[in-house]
Amino acid sequence: MWAFAVVIALAAGTIVAIVLPSLLRERRRERLRAPDNDLLRARLGRTRAWKRLPPALRRRLEELVRIFLGERTFIGCAGLRITEAIRVDIAADACLLLLGHQRHVYDDLQAILVYPDEFVVPELWEENGVVTEESRPLSGQSWDTSRVILSWTDVIEAGPGYNVVVHEFAHYHDYAAGFTSGSGGPRWQAVVTAAFEALESAEAEERPCVLDPYSLESDAEFFAVATEAFIEQPEALQEDFPDVYTELRTLYGLDPAKW
Repeated sequence: MWAFAVVIALAAGTIVAIVLPSLLRERRRERLRAPDNDLLRARLGRTRAWKRLPPALRRRLEELVRIFLGERTFIGCAGLRITEAIRVDIAADACLLLLGHQRHVYDDLQAILVYPDEFVVPELWEENGVVTEESRPLSGQSWDTSRVILSWTDVIEAGPGYNVVVHEFAHYHDYAAGFTSGSGGPRWQAVVTAAFEALESAEAEERPCVLDPYSLESDAEFFAVATEAFIEQPEALQEDFPDVYTELRTLYGLDPAKW
């Protein structure tokens, strides 16, 4: 009987350890959703993300941004001072990708590091047994599920076909869901293979394409570049790569071509 009681107690403790953090997080998020913040709404109203959305999705975006800002730390790097405008602009674009989700995909994200301009990262790579070290300037980087790094100059240069926040947070979605590493399934792989062939043909013939040739670097980069086009040029992506658009519409639970 004593051994049975110990097993029950351990099982109960395990359940509490698993469930309690989620309950506490949801209670905290309810508090973050509650305030009616006119100042935040005014700042959101100046963002590209807000302006493109139909009214039915704006309330959802506002709630997501409140949670995002309440749970994430923004760190200015290389002398950049983080302002509320920087926080709201980045949060708005990042939260576009959450509009169709019931689950908050960024649960493990702790910090967004923001540089004033491109930042340089060291890289090691090997080819034929020769290891080379070089430095590469970047506009954004998603290292893991705890940090995202952005160049503010590139953030504010967002426009048709380019959005560094959407690109890096698409990588985050991919890390969290393992989409390009397997969870996307054979259907996604077939779609990517066909898209790669079309992209290679367009590049060889020097034809313009809605997807940047950089998307050919890897499956992960294709996913991020395609997500940029899905948000920034949805009609063009739907026309040129309808299967890619359909897969992303299903994944994100969004249909930007109808916004």
